[in-house]
Amino acid sequence: FMAQRSAHLVPIALLVFGLAGILLLTISTEDVLEEPELRYGIVLDAGSSHTSLYIYKWPANKQNGTAVVTQHSKCHAEGEGIASYAGQPGAAGQSLEACLDHAVKSIPKDKHQLTPVYLGATAGMRLLHLSSPELSTQILKEVGQKIQSYPFNYRGAAILSGKEEGAYGWVTVNYLSENFIKYGFEGHWFSPSRPTVGALDLGGASTQITFATEEKIENKDDLMKLRLYGHEYTLYTHSFLCYGKDQFLMTLLAHIMESQGYPQSVTHPCYPADHSRTVKLSSILDSPCTVKYKPSSYDPHASVTVHGSGHYEYCLGNVSEVFSFNSCPFSQCSFDKVFQPNVTGGFMAFSAFFYVHSFLQQVTGITASSPSELQDVTKKVCSMSFTQMMLLAPEQKSRLHYYCAASVFLNTLMLRGYGFNDTTFPHISFQKKVADTMVGWALGYMLSLSNLLPAEQLELRKALTPGVWGSLIFLFVMLLAAVLSFCLFRVYNGQNKKRGSESTI
Repeated sequence: FMAQRSAHLVPIALLVFGLAGILLLTISTEDVLEEPELRYGIVLDAGSSHTSLYIYKWPANKQNGTAVVTQHSKCHAEGEGIASYAGQPGAAGQSLEACLDHAVKSIPKDKHQLTPVYLGATAGMRLLHLSSPELSTQILKEVGQKIQSYPFNYRGAAILSGKEEGAYGWVTVNYLSENFIKYGFEGHWFSPSRPTVGALDLGGASTQITFATEEKIENKDDLMKLRLYGHEYTLYTHSFLCYGKDQFLMTLLAHIMESQGYPQSVTHPCYPADHSRTVKLSSILDSPCTVKYKPSSYDPHASVTVHGSGHYEYCLGNVSEVFSFNSCPFSQCSFDKVFQPNVTGGFMAFSAFFYVHSFLQQVTGITASSPSELQDVTKKVCSMSFTQMMLLAPEQKSRLHYYCAASVFLNTLMLRGYGFNDTTFPHISFQKKVADTMVGWALGYMLSLSNLLPAEQLELRKALTPGVWGSLIFLFVMLLAAVLSFCLFRVYNGQNKKRGSESTI
């Protein structure tokens, strides 16, 4: 009786082990059994007005471009951009200490030496390199030495070209928007087959426009080809040095001073009527962006008093004169004799584009989602007094005086310069973050330099974790033991039956 019962139990045991193995294979994701190990990466965005440190993270077991990279934390360094410390030995490096200390605390100690650190300097350092290559080289050396004194994997400090800055910004925008590759519920990476979006970046010293196009790019300096996830993208990208918000406002003031004959007191049509301020001439005329407005002789220590008049039409006229729309050596241009194909598809506008647009919405209550609305809100802001703006946005007190000028600049740049119209402008999304990650060139820079963006399409599945493999091996051994036991039992049972029949005979 017991032998017969055992014979019935063995197949049942085999069935149970088999079902358990199938169940483990079905739920073999890292998320269920254990937290995935994380890797980290650091990018220092050394901009013209300030330096920001971004820490990114991704699962360590997702390699070859499949990692979902997210922002872990960020830190804004005190003071201005590293270029502002020219001629002050050691100051540029010291300005990074607080943020590097933040990174040491934010990243687990056992991951420090595995964490790559990149520093990318943008238009502020490009301008310094134009005026003083020796000083820009010295600053890069200083910040590099400072970063190397920390326990991370230093990968270098470099000045990005405007073309690189634009392209990396475009990569960031489309990576965060999941336009390259997306992770499906069934555990596979796949191409979502949707169009990319263009990137509009407005920094302190330069502005970039980058988008994919099928039109012929007549100036090859503005052409860039990227191959990502098996798709080739033809990009138009151009960076306008000196057309960042801060440098443009400085250039605008220099233009107004020149047009009024460099008096000790000038009238600024873009400043609020009840506002005035005094600035040093050196802070305006010592930039490479304002060199054409510099008088033959002047006292750099002298000051000029600027009185606002709050006149929209005069403001628009002066802003338009800083641009050059007169001639074009190509079939069509944006401004300053720069070729640009027609804008097409969606765009994401970030950095100062977002902040200026957000301010316009805040103080007027209008979304500014069309060219006419953008012009209307700009006129409203330019007609406001400083006192009125203080009531609506008191937290922006130090910046209120320039918002009319910045808004008129944004209008002129986007509508007349880049050529956005009633059809294309509504497809611009003004963003600061996507999926809790700051939008900018920094993420695209790290993805590219860390080889997290493959050229070819991936054919991947979720990998089994070590815990799952161990369980499967245990089940396999138990299953093998059960099979051997069953075979031995059958042999033994057969021999007993044979002996019983022989004894009967």
